[in-house]
Amino acid sequence: MTTPSSEERSRDAAGSTESAASRAVHLEAVPLRHYGRWISAAVLAVLVAMFVHTLVSHIDRNGVHNDQRFQWSTVGRYLFDPSVIHGALVTIELTAAAMAIGVVFGIVLATMRLSTNRQLRYVSWVYLWFFRGTPVYVQLIFWSNLAWLYPTLSLGVPFGPSLFQISTNQYVTNLFLVAIVGLSLNEAAYMAEIVRAGILAVDGGQLEAAQALGMRRVQSLRRIVLPQAMRVIVPPTGNETISMLKTTSLVGAALGGGGELYRSIQNIYNLNYLVPPLLITGCCWYLAMTSVLSVGQFYIERYYGRGVGTSAPPTLLETLRKSFGRSPHVTASSLGKP
Repeated sequence: MTTPSSEERSRDAAGSTESAASRAVHLEAVPLRHYGRWISAAVLAVLVAMFVHTLVSHIDRNGVHNDQRFQWSTVGRYLFDPSVIHGALVTIELTAAAMAIGVVFGIVLATMRLSTNRQLRYVSWVYLWFFRGTPVYVQLIFWSNLAWLYPTLSLGVPFGPSLFQISTNQYVTNLFLVAIVGLSLNEAAYMAEIVRAGILAVDGGQLEAAQALGMRRVQSLRRIVLPQAMRVIVPPTGNETISMLKTTSLVGAALGGGGELYRSIQNIYNLNYLVPPLLITGCCWYLAMTSVLSVGQFYIERYYGRGVGTSAPPTLLETLRKSFGRSPHVTASSLGKP
C-alpha cells in the first residue's frame, strides 16, 4: 500500500479549497422569513379593503333607495365651486400674512428675550406668557370687540392732547384685517420661542468671534448666528405654517365671517344640509394645501441641512425607487469572504 506524497496532498488540498471557494461564490443567502409581518400585512389589507368598500357602497337614506354613502358626486360638484375656490385663496392669504408678520415679530421678541437689557427681557416674557396662555379663539373675539374698550385710538402727548386720532370701529369691522392681527400676534409668541431655541443651538463662540471682528450684535445675529440657526428653526416653522393654515378655520366661527375656506363650506351646507360631502370637499382642499407646504418644507430643510455631518434625507422619488427596486443578491464574495 502506497501513501500519497506531500506534493499530491498539497494538490488535493488546493483543489478542495478551490472547489469550496467556487461553491461559496455562487452561494446565495436565504433571507429570514418574518411570518408576523405577513400576518399583519394580511390583516391590514383586509381593513383597507373594508374601508374602500365603504367609500363606494350605497345605503338607503332619507327615503332615497340605494343612495351613495359619501355622495362623491356632490363632492365633485362643489370641489371647484367659485365660492370654495375663493375661500381657499383667502385661507392662503391669511396664512401668508399671519406667518410673515409672526416670523418678523417673533425674531424681535426672541432677540429681546436674549438681550442683556433686563426691561426688554421682562416685556418679552410677559408678551409670551399672555399670548401663549390664552386660546387664539378667545384672542380673535377680543380683537373684534376692541372698539368696546377703546372707541378711538390716538397718538399724542401722554396724559395730554392727542395729535392723531382714528375710530377703532372703522378697522375692527374689517374682519380680514382683524383676523390677520389676531393670528399674527398669537403666532409671534410661538415663533419667538422657536427662534430663541435656534439661536441658543449655535455655539456661543460664533457670536464672540463675530464681535471680535468688530461686528455689532445685530449685525452678528443677521450675518452669522441666524443663518446657522436656520437648520433648527426651519422644521418647527414649517409645522407652524401648516398649523396656521388649519387655524384659519377658526376665523369664521370667532368673527362670524372672513371668507376663509371653512366659512365658505359652512355657508353652502347651511343651505343644502349636505354636511358630510361638503366637509369632505373642505378636507380635500386642506390636504392639498398642506401637502404643498410639506413638500416645500422638505426641500428647505434639505437646503439648510447641508454640511452638518448627516446625509440629506431622500426625496419621494428616491424613496419609491429604493422601495420597489430589486435588492442585489448577497453572496460570500460580496461580503468579502474567500
